[in-house]
Amino acid sequence: MSRDGLPDGIADSVRSALAEDIGSGDITAELIPQEKQAQGRIICREIAVLCGRAWADEVARQVDTDIQLEWLAEDSERLSADQCIARLQGPARSLLTAERSMLNFLQTLSGTASITRSYVDLVAHTGVRLLDTRKTLPGLRQAQKYAVRCGGGHNHRMGLYDAFLIKENHISACGSIRAAVEKARSLHPSRPVEVEVESLEELQQALDVAADTVMLDNFGLESLREAVTLNQGRARLEASGGINDRTLLAVAETGVDFISIGALTKDCRAVDLSMRLDGD
Repeated sequence: MSRDGLPDGIADSVRSALAEDIGSGDITAELIPQEKQAQGRIICREIAVLCGRAWADEVARQVDTDIQLEWLAEDSERLSADQCIARLQGPARSLLTAERSMLNFLQTLSGTASITRSYVDLVAHTGVRLLDTRKTLPGLRQAQKYAVRCGGGHNHRMGLYDAFLIKENHISACGSIRAAVEKARSLHPSRPVEVEVESLEELQQALDVAADTVMLDNFGLESLREAVTLNQGRARLEASGGINDRTLLAVAETGVDFISIGALTKDCRAVDLSMRLDGD
């Protein structure tokens, strides 16, 4: 990740997107005289949270360095319906060739940021932190996790390499929660260790071996409250399992530290954006 918080690999991601869209060339753009210049606008058609400027900038750079993009809104900024978020100018052919890839990145990442913001707003008074998961669009893991941050959420582990998440099958294969956690500590002492549990008994076992975080999988509200009482601040508690905008608030008010929600990245709806050339 770069110092400005943007993920690495944006150029590679854009290069792949352009390759699948442009292929051997934009034959429709060939209808337009090569020398024709144009100006245009990117417009958001609904209330949303903006995300993805760096990807749109990179699309413009890779398609044609003569494209000029002037942003009128920042990543993480709340947008109103029919708000102009950017102005563009450059060769008409190039603007139209870049259009779809620009909008695809912007609408997808803004969709992730927008749903995250809506969930964060629901529980803003509780202090709970909302986490994403690894249920991301293939190839857009880092981009969507950046979008979650733009929406006010927080990132769970990035992948299988940066933290342990010991689940039922790991526990079964290792023989016990204790055996799995002790093995994790011996293999990678600096990596955080999280254990997923399905009962208060398993929670106690995870606490007894000093797991850093315990994921409470599909616990009911009363069980979540009991877990918070049993924990007494020894580990960070994360609620998980089918939590949505209808159940989120009640879960947050049980006193857990984190709530992980796969829907932030896997169920997001693309924001309605369009590019219009002046005169359209």
